Amino acid sequence: MFDNSTKPTGVLLAGGLARRMGGGDKCLLPLGDKTLLSRSLGRAQTQVDQLLLSANGNALRFARTKLKVVPDVFSDFPGPMAGIHAAMSWMQRERPDCQWLASFACDTPFFPRDMVDQLAAAITEPDCKIAVARSGDKIQPVFALWHKNLIEEFAQTLEKGEIPWLQHWIVEHPHVVVDFASEPFDPFTNINAPQDLYAAQDLIARYGDL
Repeated sequence: MFDNSTKPTGVLLAGGLARRMGGGDKCLLPLGDKTLLSRSLGRAQTQVDQLLLSANGNALRFARTKLKVVPDVFSDFPGPMAGIHAAMSWMQRERPDCQWLASFACDTPFFPRDMVDQLAAAITEPDCKIAVARSGDKIQPVFALWHKNLIEEFAQTLEKGEIPWLQHWIVEHPHVVVDFASEPFDPFTNINAPQDLYAAQDLIARYGDL
C-alpha cells in the first residue's frame, strides 16, 4: 500500500550514453527556450519530496540544477536499472523512512505533472512493489514507483551482469500498470535521435509550452 503521508524520493535518469544523439549529455540539449533537463526537472520536482539526478562523470556540469547527483554504483553504464538502484541506495542511507522511489527520464520532456499521484492511487494491494505507467498499450518502464524493498533484488540482478530489459524485470514482480491518455499526443514521447527533437519542437509549436 502507498503511504500518502510522505512524498516519495524522486530520481531523474540521465546516465545513458546517448549514442543515437552522437554521445554527450543528451539532457542538456535545448528544446525551445529550455533544456530537456530543465523541462523534466520542472515537471518532476513538485511531485516528490527530494529529487535526485542519476548521472555519471563530473557532477559539476549539472551544478545549475542544484540537484544531488547520484552516480551508478555498478560500472560500465548498465542502464536505467543501475540509476534506479543508485538512487534507492542513497534513499536507504539518507531517507530511511521513505518507502517509495519515483523515477523519471530526462529525455521525455512532456510526462504528466500528476504522474506520481496517479501511480500512487493505483497501489491498493499490500504486496504491490511497483506501479508503472503505460500509454498507447506500451509500458513506460522508466516512469514508475518502486518500493524500497526491491533494492536487494536490483543489486542481485546488476551483479549478474546479464541485465534484462526493465519492462521484463517488472512483470516478474508484484506490480500494477496505470494507463495514461496518448491523445492528442503521447506524454511519454522521448528524445532518442535528432528527428525526435524536431518532432518535440513541433509539439510545442502546436500545443504551446506543454
